[in-house]
Amino acid sequence: MNRQSAVESAYGLISGDEDARVCKDIPEEACRDQPLNFVAYLLANLVNKIADELSSAKLVLPWLLASIGAPAVFTGFLVPIREAVIRRMPIRKTVWLWGAALSAISLGLMAGVVIGLSGNAAGWAIISLLIVFSLARGLCSVSAKDVLGKTVSKGRRGVLMGYSAGLAGVVTTGFGFYIQWFSAETATTTLLVGLLLVSAGLWILALFAFAGIREQPGATEGGGNALTTALGSLRLVATDVQLRRYILTRILLLSVALAPPFYVLLAQKHTSGGLEGLGMLIIASGVASGISAPLWGTLGDRSSRLVMVLASLAAGMLGIAAFFMVETGSWLVTQPLYHGCLFLGLTVFHSGVRLGRKIYLVDMASVETRATYVAVSNTLIGIAMLFGGAIGIVADLLDIHHLILLLGLVGLVAATFAWRLPEVSH
Repeated sequence: MNRQSAVESAYGLISGDEDARVCKDIPEEACRDQPLNFVAYLLANLVNKIADELSSAKLVLPWLLASIGAPAVFTGFLVPIREAVIRRMPIRKTVWLWGAALSAISLGLMAGVVIGLSGNAAGWAIISLLIVFSLARGLCSVSAKDVLGKTVSKGRRGVLMGYSAGLAGVVTTGFGFYIQWFSAETATTTLLVGLLLVSAGLWILALFAFAGIREQPGATEGGGNALTTALGSLRLVATDVQLRRYILTRILLLSVALAPPFYVLLAQKHTSGGLEGLGMLIIASGVASGISAPLWGTLGDRSSRLVMVLASLAAGMLGIAAFFMVETGSWLVTQPLYHGCLFLGLTVFHSGVRLGRKIYLVDMASVETRATYVAVSNTLIGIAMLFGGAIGIVADLLDIHHLILLLGLVGLVAATFAWRLPEVSH
């Protein structure tokens, strides 16, 4: 079987498409290359999702910073920087390749930082490299959507993304089991360096896979800058009551997005700080990725508002419960399995918040206002995220479990604000 036949067989097996030449919304030239592009995109997306999990700003990097003695203030900025610096820019397949290359380089340099630096110096170096990594991921995130729309037809994109996400979750869980049970003799720093280097290597593999996509020229419109659009439309926040209430609710929901790194620090502080704790959290993250989508997806189609309410309420209660378990000196706090369960729950609830607020915004906006709403809300939330990163300063002044309590209480407030939003799903 030659290469083309093998690719078309794999495409048919995965997509269930008996005729690879039937296309709905892409040019005929792209239609001929669809089997190859589908498989190449699937491999690239699978590999970079695994790389993202192994260098996660909400899990692996917080553990890394704590291991090398960096203050908690640096941990507080990990997620905000990762989320806030991603903006739209001109789109090309080449943009994705540059993003993948920069991602690999920045992760490789992070590994060098762990080996050569410690304390504040390491914290500043990793934060600086994370900014580069986040910008690189922004290039990949935006250009990938454009390339997908130009090379893979409707009706096949969901299958592609679903398979890559599911397989990535399985592989990530496998890494967690390996760390949990088969790396007891490995030094923590050595393993963290290994995870960063593996992630860098996976990005290089993803680069080669994505380079195999045959992208047809044209269809590059729509690359407008979201920041420019948002700044020109900020008056909507003053005049549109519903948008203003949504943005305020979403700002309060940042308490859920900011919480994961501090749950990681809590686990590291109250367990041995060894690899078994990190392994359990990675397992929890992989399992949560697999169960969160079906848990929230169906409910989100019925009421995205209710998804935000339930997810933020549950995250808030989890934070309060975690605080009291530490405050009362429960023996469970020293068990890696307990922290794995906490992190699994928090990851599921965070997924609910993300899904709910995305669907709510889409349902709330009309065809004419959707682009503007997205630009305005994303820009303001990005700014709020960066200010929210300063919560790490509180972590250096208070015990970690007090900070988790504070975030949990804000989560409860967010749930009440979400409850007061109008229903838009019907």
